[in-house]
Amino acid sequence: MNHLTLEALLNEKLRPEMVKDYCPNGLQIEGKAEVKRVITGVTASQALIEKAIELEADALLVHHGYFWKGEPEPVRGMKGKRIRSLVKHDINLYAYHLPLDIHPELGNNARLADLLGIQVAGGLEEHPQSVAMYGTLSQPLDAEVFGQKIEQVLERKPLHISAGHKVIHTIGWCTGGGQDYIELAAAKGLDAFISGEISERTTYSAREQGVHFFSAGHHATERYGVKALGEWLAEHHELDVTFIDIDNPV
Repeated sequence: MNHLTLEALLNEKLRPEMVKDYCPNGLQIEGKAEVKRVITGVTASQALIEKAIELEADALLVHHGYFWKGEPEPVRGMKGKRIRSLVKHDINLYAYHLPLDIHPELGNNARLADLLGIQVAGGLEEHPQSVAMYGTLSQPLDAEVFGQKIEQVLERKPLHISAGHKVIHTIGWCTGGGQDYIELAAAKGLDAFISGEISERTTYSAREQGVHFFSAGHHATERYGVKALGEWLAEHHELDVTFIDIDNPV
């Protein structure tokens, strides 16, 4: 498949033009024109790039790419090494951030809900491109039991800020760094909120507003969108796609 055709397919599926983001979505670094083998992963780290080189990939498809707003612009140091490695081996880099978080089928939020048995009700924000979601469990669960379920599914023990003995039926979530959406969850009267990260202020917000908070890991909560996107490419467009999970405890 032509590398620009692949970008057009991904753009058609994820609709990046509908979202105001912090980085460019789509083809960030251009490589060879013909793409047959694709490596997917969460972040375009040097370790993931080296794996793509080892597996002779034509393209790397990630959730966290490069060129974030506010980052230093010079291509030097760690950033320079990463980009030189991709250019030297003629590897295309495709990255989709918020469009991959919010996609209703393949998105990080959608995949996490499916894995945890959450029935999606809608977005916490009052617009169609809401980054945070809310829904219900099929049956109420004790907070400790739900925490154990998160650990089992994500293979990572979450940090739980308890709201006492309240059982969990309604729940909000936002993968990655979405901890501040707990305020919307509290305003909506939800029992719990899940995100990847936690801030110092999140502890008091959860305790004082009576919302169970689970910090389940930025990386751990965002493995599943890009993996699903790669599986979609393999199934519907006959590309050779391999998901590589580079360990990250955060």
